[in-house]
Amino acid sequence: MDKLIYTAMTGAKHLMNRQATVANNLANLNTTGFRAETMAFRVAPLLPGRSGEGQMTRYFAVESTPGFDASSGPVQQTGRSLDVAIEGQGWLAVQADDGSEAYTRDGHFQVNEAGALTTAGGRLVIGEGGPITVPADHTILIGRDGTISAAPAQNPSQIVQLGRLKLVNPDPTLMQKGSDGLVRLRDGGEADADPTIQVAGGALEGSNVNAVEAMVSMIALARQFDMQMQMLKNAEQNGQASQRLLQT
Repeated sequence: MDKLIYTAMTGAKHLMNRQATVANNLANLNTTGFRAETMAFRVAPLLPGRSGEGQMTRYFAVESTPGFDASSGPVQQTGRSLDVAIEGQGWLAVQADDGSEAYTRDGHFQVNEAGALTTAGGRLVIGEGGPITVPADHTILIGRDGTISAAPAQNPSQIVQLGRLKLVNPDPTLMQKGSDGLVRLRDGGEADADPTIQVAGGALEGSNVNAVEAMVSMIALARQFDMQMQMLKNAEQNGQASQRLLQT
């Protein structure tokens, strides 16, 4: 069977995966702190051997390691005391479902029934000294350096420091994004806190997905997929023509 079939087939398969990635980005256009996912491809020879004058005869597409766009999204003021947005580069440390440390840009915090500070998805927010507990009937204040303080409603002047958000800023090339939307170090370790990172209280960072760019990409991918299907059709027609010639 003509190797063109395998070449076109792998191209079409990975284009479908790329379409799914772009569609997921579009679906998270309004997700707080979302980082657009990216996919890269490389070409690989179908066979390790060479023919003719030493030129490879067939190539097919292979996915490279998926990544994400680390650029910042737009920041919008909310006026809510439990909302924070990181200024510039950096990440907020949270506890993943498996208990490990992971990182996010989603600063839409809340306090659960146990008084622990969590993300909107219910994940514990990690401070430099561990999870942060908020006393009942206290007003929360978050400083620019990530320091979290609380003042009792009956006596606002008695401010108590509860802890400080763990803010990290590792090299984006050392990080990878998981299926849960959280980012982790590739080696599975924990990043060190960066005291230079600052946050803006009463604000949230939006998704960094560019809707127009994503829509244009979807159209281009659809056309490329059609081209791969046409290649498969041409391979089928070539096979039928060869069979007719052999029968004569």
